Amino acid sequence: MSADVLSSVRESLDRLSSAEARVAEAIIADPTIVVDLTITDLARRCGTSLSTVARYCQTLGYAGYRDFRLAVASAVSREQAELDRFGLADADISPDDSARDVITKLAFQESLAIEQTAQAIDDDALDRVADAIAQARHVDLYGFGASGLTAQDLHQKLIRIGVSASCSADIHLALVSAALRTEADVAIAVSHSGQTTETLDALRAARSGGAFTVAVTNSPESPIAVAADLALVTRARESAYRMGAMSSRIAQLALVDFLFVRIAQRRHEEVAAPLRRTREATAGHRVPVGRRAGA
Repeated sequence: MSADVLSSVRESLDRLSSAEARVAEAIIADPTIVVDLTITDLARRCGTSLSTVARYCQTLGYAGYRDFRLAVASAVSREQAELDRFGLADADISPDDSARDVITKLAFQESLAIEQTAQAIDDDALDRVADAIAQARHVDLYGFGASGLTAQDLHQKLIRIGVSASCSADIHLALVSAALRTEADVAIAVSHSGQTTETLDALRAARSGGAFTVAVTNSPESPIAVAADLALVTRARESAYRMGAMSSRIAQLALVDFLFVRIAQRRHEEVAAPLRRTREATAGHRVPVGRRAGA
């Protein structure tokens, strides 16, 4: 069961019957209807039966409509409190919003993505991944498009502390590297949707060689999550103005930071020297403080 019931409703859409999908879509459009309506009224509004609504609630991991209703009420209450804190009536961006409206709404959505990702993260899974990376011979990272930026971020963090790691935006090179992975290695696939075929192909290739595989995704039941040994799940919502590149990436980067710090803690005695050497190696490419640009 998700720590964020509204995220679970969104994620469920791809696997629902048409009748259940009508229920989910109605809730996504206005979550307060669950709070306001009885199961009979909700079923009538969605043009479906009581049993369909009850079955949908059970699909999400709730005993029935009553438990689901309480979870939604709690989520709506928390989100409304956050909207009030940011001084917003709603978080949807419209074409007529001012620059300040856009800034405030994006700040709200990205803050929410980080908070909900932190609440939903499985601590034991995070530590299992950190342990595996800390002991790995090599770490492969796969990600394309916006998720590729997250894979690159973790890559540069790992190499800064002396962890052997590789990340390629070229699927052919990624597959070649994946084909060489063994039980001594770790492979991490990053995909917000969990459906990117290139990322899935690389992950499967690494797993076939025995590598410990990890999915970083917003969808815990996606193909990439299912194909991996462990999934680390983000919680981010996208809208028409934020297609897969804003709150999703913020949530992924937050998760990467959680993971990196746990790895660094495990390698604390080995971290100082590589950090110092890499800092010294790049020192000559920084403008000294006080020097004017172009001087």
